[in-house]
Amino acid sequence: MTARALLMWDDAVTAYDFGSSHPMDPVRLALTRELVRAYGLDDQVDVVSAPAAGESTLRLVHHEEYLDAVRRCSADPGSADGSYGIGTMDVPAFAAMHEASALIAGQSVGAAEALWRGTATHAVNFAGGLHHAMPGAASGFCVYNDAALAVARLLELGAERVAYIDVDVHHGDGVQAAFWDDPRVLTVSLHEHPRTLFPQTGWPEETGGGEGEGGAVNLPLPAGTGDEGWLRAFHAVVPELLADFQPQALVTQHGADTHFEDPLAHLAVSLDAQRAVQASCHELAHAYVEEARWLALGGGGYSIVDVVPRSWTHLVSIAAHAPIDPAAPVPEDWRDAVYARTRESAPRRMTDGRTPDWRPWEAGYDPADRVDQAIRATRKASFPLRGLLA
Repeated sequence: MTARALLMWDDAVTAYDFGSSHPMDPVRLALTRELVRAYGLDDQVDVVSAPAAGESTLRLVHHEEYLDAVRRCSADPGSADGSYGIGTMDVPAFAAMHEASALIAGQSVGAAEALWRGTATHAVNFAGGLHHAMPGAASGFCVYNDAALAVARLLELGAERVAYIDVDVHHGDGVQAAFWDDPRVLTVSLHEHPRTLFPQTGWPEETGGGEGEGGAVNLPLPAGTGDEGWLRAFHAVVPELLADFQPQALVTQHGADTHFEDPLAHLAVSLDAQRAVQASCHELAHAYVEEARWLALGGGGYSIVDVVPRSWTHLVSIAAHAPIDPAAPVPEDWRDAVYARTRESAPRRMTDGRTPDWRPWEAGYDPADRVDQAIRATRKASFPLRGLLA
């Protein structure tokens, strides 16, 4: 019998809080957790907490001097001056920042350990996905890179091939940087084009270095890309790469900020398309990943009532093999709780009312289509390096 999926959760992750004026409001995590519970998914998963990542674990990715800087600013937020990326508008210092960040990282690392031990096949940490943190600096709302730490822990445990797929609207730059020259790791990022969005990286020509050449794949999409183009791009690149790489573990990052309502980006993807990619990642794990080991993370997402909780609740339900019908009504008690907490009206159904579809890449290339141009540029830059046809 297949082991039940894990939902990694500790109420204390909501202490990862940059303040009331910051877009990364931890209420999005609390609301997601409450919606997961409202749908009865606690009966379909094992809800567990892992300890905070310790020094030796954090140093699998992060430099010692950076960890020291985070601790200093955590103990005295007023001392942060922008050094190491802390004390900026994106990453303001806050009390106990190290502890909250290490706890989130610990959930992803603990999930990776459970997958490798075989005590679970799938795991979700929607508080994670902090993919911008660099080995030596905070960046883009991210202090410790839990995604990279989970991959690094899998490698430390003996994994020889780990795939990382990132569908956040922003480029997964921190994870790419951590494994730039490591042939054991394949990183694939679909994101809004760097001409129009932070962090201004993730060009097709970024393909890895040294022994890891060909291990980084980037597909930057034009602003305004909607469901059909986004899904076409995903399916034109990701399945073929995973089929070739045959990873022993799959880590995916599901930032909800690709959504058309997100205030910080410019793609036009629906909740229904996000759910379709989540389901595809699940299917790909079973098709191409040894023992179907799949760790799914959250990430960005700043429409904190209407989008994030629904998107990540779908993710949990898919990992639990108990998918929620998109037409299902949202539980009224959750909607009442949302209004009491935020004074915002919550959505009534688990859908945006879309039925997303896409044209397969094999159906032909349209040279006038900007999404097709982006797909072709990525395949031409990356696929031959992996021995695949562009």
